[in-house]
Amino acid sequence: MKFNSLSLRALLIASTAILAPAFAFAQTETEAETETETEAAEAPTEAAPAVDEDFRLNEVVVLGRYIPEVLRSTSEVAAYLAPEDLARQGDSDAANALARVTGLSIAEGRFVYVRGLGERYSAARLNGSPLPSPEPLQRVVPLDLFPTKILENVLVQKTYSVEFPGEFGGGIIDLRTLNVPAEPFLEVSVGGSYNTETTGKDGLTYFGSDTDVIGFDDGTRKIPVAVRRAMSSGLRIQSGNFADQDLQAIGQSFTNAELNLIQTNDSIPLNGSYEVSGGTSFDLGGFDLGLIGVLGYSNGWRTKNGRLEVGEINGGQLQATSTFDYVSTDQNIGWDVLFGLGLDAGDDKIDWTNLYIRKTTKQAFVREGFDDLALRDVRDDRTAWYERELYSSQLNGRHFRGNWTFDWRTALSQTKRDAPYERAIRYVFDPLVNNYVYNPAGSGSNNSISFSYIDDKIVSGALDVKYTQPLSTARDIEYSAGIEGYENNRTAQTRVFGFIAANPPLDFRLTQQRADFLFANFNINPDVFEIRETTGSAGAGAFDADLNVFGAYAKVDAEVIPLVRAALGVRYENAAQSVTPLSLISSEADPAPVPGVKNNYLLPAATLTWNFAEDQQLRLGASQSIGRPQFRELAPQQYFDPDSSRIFIGNPFLTDTEILNLDARYELYFDRGQTVSAGVFYKDLEKPVESVVVTQSASVFQTYLNAPRAILYGAELEFKRVFDSPFSGAMMENKEFLVQANYTYSKSEVQASAGDEVFPLQSNGQPRPATDFVVDGSRLQGQSEHLANFQLGWQDDNARSQATLLATYASERTSARAPAGQPDFVQDPGINLDLVFKKGFDVRGREFTFDFKAQNLLNEDFDEFQSGNDGFVQVNQYDLGTSVSLGLSTEF
Repeated sequence: MKFNSLSLRALLIASTAILAPAFAFAQTETEAETETETEAAEAPTEAAPAVDEDFRLNEVVVLGRYIPEVLRSTSEVAAYLAPEDLARQGDSDAANALARVTGLSIAEGRFVYVRGLGERYSAARLNGSPLPSPEPLQRVVPLDLFPTKILENVLVQKTYSVEFPGEFGGGIIDLRTLNVPAEPFLEVSVGGSYNTETTGKDGLTYFGSDTDVIGFDDGTRKIPVAVRRAMSSGLRIQSGNFADQDLQAIGQSFTNAELNLIQTNDSIPLNGSYEVSGGTSFDLGGFDLGLIGVLGYSNGWRTKNGRLEVGEINGGQLQATSTFDYVSTDQNIGWDVLFGLGLDAGDDKIDWTNLYIRKTTKQAFVREGFDDLALRDVRDDRTAWYERELYSSQLNGRHFRGNWTFDWRTALSQTKRDAPYERAIRYVFDPLVNNYVYNPAGSGSNNSISFSYIDDKIVSGALDVKYTQPLSTARDIEYSAGIEGYENNRTAQTRVFGFIAANPPLDFRLTQQRADFLFANFNINPDVFEIRETTGSAGAGAFDADLNVFGAYAKVDAEVIPLVRAALGVRYENAAQSVTPLSLISSEADPAPVPGVKNNYLLPAATLTWNFAEDQQLRLGASQSIGRPQFRELAPQQYFDPDSSRIFIGNPFLTDTEILNLDARYELYFDRGQTVSAGVFYKDLEKPVESVVVTQSASVFQTYLNAPRAILYGAELEFKRVFDSPFSGAMMENKEFLVQANYTYSKSEVQASAGDEVFPLQSNGQPRPATDFVVDGSRLQGQSEHLANFQLGWQDDNARSQATLLATYASERTSARAPAGQPDFVQDPGINLDLVFKKGFDVRGREFTFDFKAQNLLNEDFDEFQSGNDGFVQVNQYDLGTSVSLGLSTEF
C-alpha cells in the first residue's frame, strides 16, 4: 500500500480538530527534512486540472517513515523480531526468543502461549508453509527445534487475516529462514555452557550405544529380528501363541545391560556447541544466483532433582497421598542443517529452502517414595531414547507483472519421533534387607519395554494473486485472492513388552540382583522369566490420523480516504479430520470406529488502520476463526508423558472451537525502531478444548473435553526507546542505550452453568453435567494474568561491545483441570533474569566476537502445584539452576 501526501486544505476539511495536534507535532522535523518532503510532494507526476493559486497550499507528507516495513505493510496487529533483536537477546532457539514478545509466554520450554491461549491456539509456519509436529501430545511443532542462527526474522501476527488458515486463536508465528546473502561470508563459532544444578554435579546415565554422543543409535536399540519375525505372524507374543523355546529366544534377543543398568555419573560434563555457516552469490548476467548453508551440532546435559506428589481430598482436606523424590538426567544432542538456493531476476524471484533438524534426548530417571495405589514404598527406574526429526523442502516464487503480483509456494514437511527401548522397572522396599528388591507378587514390581513411533507429514501448496489499482497519485486499492490446500497425515504406534515371573515367587536372592543380572539371558527361560506382549488392544496401540484442509479467500485492502486504510476479507474453509484406531495384532478384533470432525466455514475478517498523524496509527480488528482438536486428543490411546509423569488418553468425541476476535491498538513510532503502543483485545470461545485429570479404576490419567464456553480479554502495553549516553567519560560517552518493556494483562473465564453438558471419554460420548468437570469462572488453561518483559542495554560501536539485561515474568497459570472437587493444577513460572554480553576484538588482523550469557540469575525453579481445601500438593518441582555460556566466532 502507498502512504500519501495530500493537500493541507483536504486534510483540514476531513478532520481539523483531530489532526491539528498531529500537524503541530510534525513541525518538530528538521528544516532539511521539511524542505525535502515539500519538494517531493510538489513534484508533478501527472496532468492535473488547474487550481486557484490563492487556495494552493504546500502539502503535508505522512510517510510513516519510522514504522518498520513489515508492520507498515500489514493492517493486522503484529510483532516482529528483527535480526538485531535475535542477536541482542542471545537466545539459542525460537521458543526462548519469542518469550520476549508482548503477550507471549513459553510452556515446557517449547510451546508458545499467545495472550494466555495454549499452544493449540497458535500455528507455526516456516516461510509461510505449515509444519507438522513430532510431539505425541501436540499438532503444533515445538519451537525449541529451531535454532535462532538459522532464522532471519520471526513475525507474530495476533489478529486474524483471511490469507491465513482459519485455525487461529492466539496468533500465527511465521519463522523465516536466512535468504540469499548480499555478500559472501563464512562464519565459524564454538560455544560452551555451565549449569549450577547439572555441570560437575552428580547425575544419572546409562551406556546405550557407541554412537550416542552424535545423537544416532548404532543399532543397539533396533527391534530384534526375533521380535520382528514374531510380530509379523499377527499373533500377540505370549504363552499359548508361541512355544516355550520360541518365547525364550524372543526374550533373550532384547538388549539388556546397555539399556537396563542406570549408573551414577559423579561429574556431568560441560555443554558444547559448534556451527559453521556460509553463503555467496553469483551474477549470471540476467539474474543473480545465491547459495547459503548452515551446519550446527550441540551436546548438552540437564539434571533435575525434584519432587512429585499426587493429591486427594480426604475429610474435605487436600492431602498428598503419594510422594516421590526423583532424579532425572537428560543428554540432548542436536543437529541443524540448512541449505538454500535463490534466483533473483528482478521481477521474478524463486527460492528453494531445505531444512533438517534433529534433536535426540537420552534420559535416565529414578524416583523413590510412597505410592498410595500400591500402598508401599517403591522405586521406579526408567531409561529412554527420544529421536525427533524435522525435514522441510520448500519452493517459493514471487513474480511481478506491472500492477499484478503472483506468489506461490509448495512444501513437503515431515517430522518423526522414534522412542525405541523405553525401559521401566518398578522395585518395592523390603524392610528385611532395608533396600528395594524386585518382587512381582501382589501390588509389587513390574517392568516394561516399549517401542513407539510417530510419523507426521504435511504436503501443502498455495497461490496468491494481488492486483494494485491506483485511486490517485497517492492512494491505491489492492485486490487479493488465493487458494491453499494441505494434507496432514500422522501414523502413531506403540508396541509394549514385559517379562513376567514364570513360577512365582522368585528366589529371594534373585530379587536383590541389579537390573542387568536380573534380566540376563540365564534368567530368561520357562522357569524364571518369560516374555509377554502387553500392547494395548482395541485400537489403544496405534492409530492413523489425517487432516485435509482446502481454503480460498478474497480480500480488498484500500486507503478509502486519505490516511484511513481498511481491509475486508472472507475465507471459505473446508476441512475433514479423522482418527482411525488400528489393531497392531491382526488376530484380534478390529477396534470400534471413531467419529470424525468435518466442517465448512465462512470466516470474515476486517481491520481498519488510521494513520492520523506522522508515525502514529490506530488499528481496529474483528474476525472469526476456529480451533481444532489435535490428533492425540482424539485418539483413544494411552500415552505416558515423560515430562509430566502422567498418562494421557484422547477423547474421540471432541469438536471444533469457534472463536470471535476483537482488537484495538494505538501505535506511535517516534524514531526508527522506537515505539510506544497500547492495545486491548477480547475473545469469545465456543466449546474450547480443556485438559482434565480424572481418577478411574484406581488409575489417574489426563484426558480432554469441550468446555461449554470461555471468554478472554486484556490489554497490552509496549515501549522501546534508544538514546545516547547521558554519561560523560571515555568509557561511557560513545554508548547508545536501549530501554524496552512490555506488559500484558489478561483475564479469562471458563463458563459452565446448570444445564450445560459435556461429552467426556469416561461416559463413552454420553452427555454429562458440565459442572461435574468444569468450575464456572475458572481461568483458561495456560493463561497468566500478568506477563511482563524488560530489557536494558547499551551498544558501543567504537568499542564493538554490547550488553543487555533481560527480565521475563509470567504469573501463575492453570496447567490442567484436577479431578472433581480438587483445586486445579497450577504452574508458577516466576521471574527469569538473563544477562547477555558481546565483544568484538582483533587477533592478527582477524575479527573475532566473544559472547557471554548468564541465564536464570535469580535461580527460579519449576513449580507445579495444587493449593486449596486447606492443603497443598507439590505436583512437580525441580531446580532449574543458573546457566552460564561462553561463545567465540569469527568470519572469513
